[in-house]
Amino acid sequence: MGKLYVVGFGPGGYEHMTKKAIDVIERADVVTGYTTYINILKEYFPNKYYIATPMMQEVKRCEMALEEAKKDQVVAMVSSGDSGIYGMAGIIYQLADEKGLSKDVDIETVPGVTAASAAASVLGAPLMHDFAVISLSDLMTPLDLIMKRVDCAGQGDMIVCLYNPKSKKRTGYVEQAAEILMKYRKKETPVGIVRNAGRKDETMTITTLEKLKEAEIDMFSVVIVGNSQTYVKNARMITPRGYAIG
Repeated sequence: MGKLYVVGFGPGGYEHMTKKAIDVIERADVVTGYTTYINILKEYFPNKYYIATPMMQEVKRCEMALEEAKKDQVVAMVSSGDSGIYGMAGIIYQLADEKGLSKDVDIETVPGVTAASAAASVLGAPLMHDFAVISLSDLMTPLDLIMKRVDCAGQGDMIVCLYNPKSKKRTGYVEQAAEILMKYRKKETPVGIVRNAGRKDETMTITTLEKLKEAEIDMFSVVIVGNSQTYVKNARMITPRGYAIG
């Protein structure tokens, strides 16, 4: 029986990979994934056999991983962050079921440090209360539904963590989300922007909901919008949990 691990290797740096993720990648006969992720891993695991596919070939990539596992090999299907959060785990399980491979391939999900927690650690402690993670990419989800979710999170006074906030084609979605959230919270609400969280060229900026439209943001950024209680102290975002202090 083949073995397929769907591995989240964290934000990118070796120090953020779990021991299990490292062990699985080192043990794998084949490591497969998105080209950018494979190039990251080659620095730390140079002697592995890799199969990479470019963006927009997620289904093909997962089919290849299942085919390799069918050969009674150990396969590591890698994703940055957590493989079960906007990663490949869902597609793998769906394809295995559709193709009737559940008896031929043993699938196991290996969790990793996701972008939200990596970015939050850089900013301080912004996720200390209830929060929502919302992707602003409308490749898989209609834009009106995305903005409805942003609106609901705003009504609930939830901290909002935005993935895929801006690309060359999607230049105004993050500003639209900010306008929606300002219906429910002050324009001075702190907003943290972390680019390349956990990687060598990591950067961090703290701004406000009103000034978010002026910030430099791209697809490598994670945007965290505080709730009504979030504040900034010593260049760190802090969301109180509610403990009585002092």
